[in-house]
Amino acid sequence: MKTNIKLIMAFAIAMSVVFTSCKKTDTVDNTDNSNELSTHSEDQARVSGDVDDVADDVNGVVDGFDAFTGSRTYNTDNPNSVICNGTAVLDSTATDRRITITYNGVNCVGNRIRDGIVIVTMPLATRWRDVGAVITVTTQSLRITRVRDNRSITISGTQTYTNVSGGLLRNLPTLGTVTHDINSAGITVTFDNNSQRSWQVARRRVFTYNNGVVITVTGRHTDGNITGISEWGTNRFGNSFVTSITQPMVVRQDCNFRLVSGEVKHQKLAASIVATFGLDSTGNPTGCPGTGTYYFKTVWTGANGIVRTVILPY
Repeated sequence: MKTNIKLIMAFAIAMSVVFTSCKKTDTVDNTDNSNELSTHSEDQARVSGDVDDVADDVNGVVDGFDAFTGSRTYNTDNPNSVICNGTAVLDSTATDRRITITYNGVNCVGNRIRDGIVIVTMPLATRWRDVGAVITVTTQSLRITRVRDNRSITISGTQTYTNVSGGLLRNLPTLGTVTHDINSAGITVTFDNNSQRSWQVARRRVFTYNNGVVITVTGRHTDGNITGISEWGTNRFGNSFVTSITQPMVVRQDCNFRLVSGEVKHQKLAASIVATFGLDSTGNPTGCPGTGTYYFKTVWTGANGIVRTVILPY
């Protein structure tokens, strides 16, 4: 049982460290919208990482309550042990089962402070382990502060999680594959400059087992000839964007649950931005660094024809 709890906790730890970023490698030139493009790339990485972080907490807590899973063979006895900076309370109404997660403090890896509430609901007749089961996850003013620079974003809104394959993550070594879809018609993101924007989400997360857990994330939305879109909406500057995952984002347990590869493309902005993950400090693909540092590289061509490159650690 303790091994299963640690496995689910590891998902949360993995995704909470995936998108940590800091120092840029070149000077930003505002004359060709470089400030907006660079900032948006970091914003998207951060929001998607924080959304996945909450998803992993929800997965861990839901797996710990028999009332949600429909299982009588497992119980964590203390689902709150999955969340380092929050508590989970189970109750129900006449029609729904409900888990209320209250965040208040530093996350497991110590790089985020989270304050706010997430409510998970599921119809009484539903069992999360079943194929096609859906739970509703409502985030209420969840403020997430990055410890290294004290910058915060606040997320509110409703998402649905669908257990596409059926099965529970705690049984992944036996099942081989578990697939979840995360969708939202609009979450509200408030940035550190007080701008408030609506973002839509369509992500598929496939959990497999190969020398440990492997998490593969892709986008599911299509807009015209752009496929594989994972997020879209309006950025902090008030401009529309779409972000597609052009190469699956892959996290591996045998690399200390690090993001080892993947590529996203931001479009409908002043220029298209490509961000590639799993690199060394020079921007070249690298092997598993263990507890060392991975980098991601963002590249775009400005209106003046100059190619801009920014490399950030995560």
